[in-house]
Amino acid sequence: MVNIVCIGAGYVGGPTMAMIALKCPDVKVTVFDLNKARIDAWNSDSLPIYEPGLHDIVMACRGKNLFFTYEEACVADGDIIFISVNTPTKTFGVGKGRAADLTYIEGCTRMIARLVKGGHRIVVEKSTVPVRCSVAVRKVLNAQGCKATFSILSNPEFLAEGTAMADLAAPDRVLIGCEAGEQGQAALATLSSIYANWVPQDRIISTNLWSSELSKLAANAFLAQRISSINAISAVCDATGADVDEVSNAIGKDSRLGAKFLRASVGFGGSCFQKDILNLVYLAESLNLPEVAEYWHAVVKMNEFQRNRFTKRIVQTMLDTVNRKKFAIFGFAFKKDTGDTRESSAINVCAQLLEEGAILNIYDPQVRRETIIEDLEYFCVDSERVKKLIHTNIVFCKSAAEATEGASAICVLTEWDEFKMDKCDYKGHFERMEKPAFIFDGRLVTNAAALKEIGFCPYVIGKPLPDADAAAGFLF
Repeated sequence: MVNIVCIGAGYVGGPTMAMIALKCPDVKVTVFDLNKARIDAWNSDSLPIYEPGLHDIVMACRGKNLFFTYEEACVADGDIIFISVNTPTKTFGVGKGRAADLTYIEGCTRMIARLVKGGHRIVVEKSTVPVRCSVAVRKVLNAQGCKATFSILSNPEFLAEGTAMADLAAPDRVLIGCEAGEQGQAALATLSSIYANWVPQDRIISTNLWSSELSKLAANAFLAQRISSINAISAVCDATGADVDEVSNAIGKDSRLGAKFLRASVGFGGSCFQKDILNLVYLAESLNLPEVAEYWHAVVKMNEFQRNRFTKRIVQTMLDTVNRKKFAIFGFAFKKDTGDTRESSAINVCAQLLEEGAILNIYDPQVRRETIIEDLEYFCVDSERVKKLIHTNIVFCKSAAEATEGASAICVLTEWDEFKMDKCDYKGHFERMEKPAFIFDGRLVTNAAALKEIGFCPYVIGKPLPDADAAAGFLF
């Protein structure tokens, strides 16, 4: 039996290993993490992350060929050892704000060298890493005096949170980068054979190590670029009366472009896009390509512009003051069908509203209050005043109805299905709110005309204002 060990039980490691265990019943899969509380959660009925379909898969495989542990000794038994840990953007030192922090990658590599006593092992980079990170991994392994030999592969993930299990079950492609030579090809064949249990062979792509590492950064950069591009167009739509959905549809019909990732919003978030773009910016700067760095950095700047523009619109619309006004915040996760809040636009918007003195009634069906507090405290680390307001001006609600009680405005910041026009009781929300009742839809899940008919003063990002208001020149 092949033994697979994955170091890291997060958003990538947990779901990926669960899918491998499901599709490869003859393979033993062990997920290791130093965080005991996280492992305990994986071994319980309440998993530490939410992904549609994940719970059923874990329940079907756990204790059979899928195991979760915080005992590091398991690493020594791995024939294939995945490294799937966080690679955050550096917050200090050389490359601050752009370069990836490889502390956890190096720690995992040293752990492997310390625990593996002999034989030949395959080490797989599953984390998103800078180009040529594999060289550093190789140097660390070789410098430890370990008697084992290693092959290094790059196997980046291309999951979208909220659809991770579907993406794993039917991936567009599985990318594996390998070292040159017979040993590298043998390692490639071994990992390919694992995926071949359910992935068609023509979707398993092999490259050299560095092409694989760069492909991950480039893919996320291209996707984020499309979002920032349509968000830039949404600003033009707001200024002219054009409809961003109609523009997106027209653009998406062009076979050279396609329709995906042309959905305007208050801004993209998640663990990958901003981090990977900044990593690409740092790489370009390091290679003395300042024009390339500036080009990609503009994608991040456009995302920041979109978030700031949305909040500015809120304040201007509500008579230039939101002090002591209550806001029903619909959603805090960076997208629907996940509890992940990393780089969520809701963090920026909520922090700016707190800065203005607003009271926030926050409701999200999957995000814990502790996570929201931690995110806002980290974002507002330089403002003691706002950090205090986090504990006095936020109410955590158990439903959308509770959040709208006595509120002056609704802010839709996550596109959860329950916030869609046909599934949400906006008439009931309107009746519970202060008047005039405002709604600011940053996720295109509502209809401005229908909201206007209910009595709301609506703003839907990138959408024309109701005709009467637009003709009168009002902001609401």
